Amino acid sequence: MFRRHFGLTRQPFTREIPTAALLAIPPFVELAARLQYMVSSRAFGLVTGEIGAGKTTAMRALYDQLDKMRHRFIYIADSSLNPRAFYRDVLDQLDLPVPYHSREMKRQFEEAILTAYQQEGKQTVIILDEAHLLSAKMLQEVRFILNFHLDSAAPLTFILVGQAELKGMLRLKAFEAIVQRVQMRYHLSGLDTHGVAAYIEHQMRYAGAEKPVFAEQAVQAIATHTRGLPRMINNLATACLLDACSREQFLVDEATVQRAVAEFCDTSGLTAVGSPW
Repeated sequence: MFRRHFGLTRQPFTREIPTAALLAIPPFVELAARLQYMVSSRAFGLVTGEIGAGKTTAMRALYDQLDKMRHRFIYIADSSLNPRAFYRDVLDQLDLPVPYHSREMKRQFEEAILTAYQQEGKQTVIILDEAHLLSAKMLQEVRFILNFHLDSAAPLTFILVGQAELKGMLRLKAFEAIVQRVQMRYHLSGLDTHGVAAYIEHQMRYAGAEKPVFAEQAVQAIATHTRGLPRMINNLATACLLDACSREQFLVDEATVQRAVAEFCDTSGLTAVGSPW
């Protein structure tokens, strides 16, 4: 609807943007570097962040960057995941037959990971997303998964990804053995105002905008209301473009942002001015 109004060639603020075209903002550059280190050192890592901070996008970028001749990428996001379902999902993604008994599943999992590493020269990278929702039983299984090989011959990279409460969960005494095995961790926070401005400008330029569409005051308001979280920025910025288009404005100003916030703040997590979030 607004693409023609603003002279855009693509839809901005969508998930469809290729990872190679993502803006190199410092927090994401730092996370990308740590993810690459986790892979190169075959480490057990922990990535946390607020809802909409860009954790899953970072995992998608990691997948796109991996050499598929040397790596096998397994991604699982299941809040009700249990050990049996974990092994079944991994074997499914590896295109291997799934035994009926859980013990045989685990044995086949271990054999597949080791065979790929030792005989085929392929390292498996396992991402367990939404890990803050995992049961204690599944988290304990992670410990056993990491123990099935000698540390000097680690055949895989295993990364837990979740919201900030995952860090609190792992502080419990019951998970101390897991925490001791974490070799790299990173918490992805929201962007500062400068980062939000750069993010919005990059999105609009990628979409084909030839001149600024968001006024400086509008960007500052978006940064305040979204806490710098990319997913919320995407939602609010899109709402602003729709509002401006409906009013035949070619510049998104602060008033446009306030109208968009008034429409969305009750249901989307956007914050009203002066609120404590």
